[in-house]
Amino acid sequence: MGMIGYIVIAVAALLFIWLFFYFVPLGLWVSALAAGVPIGPITLIGMRLRKVNPHRVILPMIAAWKAGLRLSVSDLEAHYLAGGNVERVARALISADKASIELDFQRAAAIDLAGRDVYDAVAMSVNPRVIETPRVGAVAADGIQLFAIAKVTVRANIERLVGGATEETVIARVGEGIVSAIGSASSHKGVLENPDNISKLVLEKGLDAGTAFELLSIDIADVDVGKNIGAQLQTDQAEADLKVARAKAEERRAMAVAREQEMSALVRERRALVVEAEAEIPRAMAEAFREGNLGIMDYYRMKNVQADTKMREGFAESDTAADQGVES
Repeated sequence: MGMIGYIVIAVAALLFIWLFFYFVPLGLWVSALAAGVPIGPITLIGMRLRKVNPHRVILPMIAAWKAGLRLSVSDLEAHYLAGGNVERVARALISADKASIELDFQRAAAIDLAGRDVYDAVAMSVNPRVIETPRVGAVAADGIQLFAIAKVTVRANIERLVGGATEETVIARVGEGIVSAIGSASSHKGVLENPDNISKLVLEKGLDAGTAFELLSIDIADVDVGKNIGAQLQTDQAEADLKVARAKAEERRAMAVAREQEMSALVRERRALVVEAEAEIPRAMAEAFREGNLGIMDYYRMKNVQADTKMREGFAESDTAADQGVES
């Protein structure tokens, strides 16, 4: 064999070694063997061919085996290919096992693929979380507005974590329960004296139904007094009634003005008729003189009667004025 043959063999050997160490990460393989995890080179080569990062699968598997959990490399690889977080699932299974919480790989993988943090859920099952609600306002039966802030202690329910409602639903239901409890109180003083009554009423409603949590307790952290809504509503109603009364009074005044104007027009019309009739008197008298129906003596007697009547009316007005002066 010539020099060229040895060179070809050397190049082929180097290429084989490079390919072997590329498809089989030696450090990871040694770590798995040292931990007692049965991983062979063929498995690692298959992961590379399936475009699976061996470190993302083997390292969590080593941690689980060291914790006493015999997870399957095929299950972990399938979960990785499905888009799941293998490390988070493995940590959740280890935590659940140490806390004596029943959780198998299939359920943990389903929770992780559903978009929930399965490790955080296990941690919440061990250590319940306290959620503070926003400031909730409601009005008691006596019309006084109250604002309450509650602290809700919840624990994750692993069995209902897939398909269960989130923390936002729990907060919304608790807020609704607080509004209902305050609204059913006969007086705001009773709520201020015993705020724990709100907690009891809200807990009795079973607000954790259909959620991914178990409601442990509801504590009213703060209760503040707001406005007197009842008095404000009465004031608004009184102002509205006053506006209606003013509108009706204005309507009556406008009608009275219209009637007055109508009567004034009627009086002016009648006065015009009277003036017109008085203007006809001289003409009628002249006509009577011409026809001989009225004599000179008759005319003077009529004038004397008119003058006497006018004088008597003047005396009557003078006596009335004198009587009024004496009475005053």
